[in-house]
Amino acid sequence: MFAVIKSGGRQYKVSVGQKLEVNRLAVEVGKQVQFDEVLLISDANTTLVGSPLVAEALVLATAVKHARGEKLIVFKYKSKKRYRHRRGHRQELTVFTIDDIVSAGKSLVTGEAPVFQQDEEEDALETEPTAETPVAESEAEAPETASTEEAEAGEEQKPTRRRRVKKADDDAEDEGEN
Repeated sequence: MFAVIKSGGRQYKVSVGQKLEVNRLAVEVGKQVQFDEVLLISDANTTLVGSPLVAEALVLATAVKHARGEKLIVFKYKSKKRYRHRRGHRQELTVFTIDDIVSAGKSLVTGEAPVFQQDEEEDALETEPTAETPVAESEAEAPETASTEEAEAGEEQKPTRRRRVKKADDDAEDEGEN
C-alpha cells in the first residue's frame, strides 16, 4: 500500500513506516502533521486516483528531525574568458516518518478510525475548568485601555525618530505668533 502526496511543489511516493525528506517546514520535532494533498492511493486491490486530489484522504506523518541535505556545487564556467564561479548549496530539510494513510475517514492500515496525536497543551486546556477564562479576558482588556492612555500621553512627551511633521495645533500657534 502506498500514496502519492504533494508537498512544497514536489510529489512523493510514500508508504507506512517510511522516512521522508521534504523541504524545511515550520514544524516542531515530535509533532504530527497531516498532508492533505493526496494525489493517489493504491492498495493491493484498489487504486484511487484524484482529479486532482483524492477526496477525504490524508497522510499522517511525525517530524523526526530537521536536517540539511548533501552539499551541491554550482560551478559556472566560460571558456577562454577567465570566468569561473564556484558556489555551494545545502538544502534545508525536514525528516518525517509516515504513520498512517487515511481514506474516507478510515485508516488503510488498521481499518479503523485514525489516531491523531494531540498536543499536551491542548489536552491540558480541555481538562482545565473554564472559571479562569473570564478572569484572563478581563486582565487582557485592562492593559489595552491603559496602554492607549499611555500612548496618548507619550505622544506629547516623546518625539519620534521620524522627521517631525507640523500638526494642525502647531500651525495655529505659528499663525497666532505672526
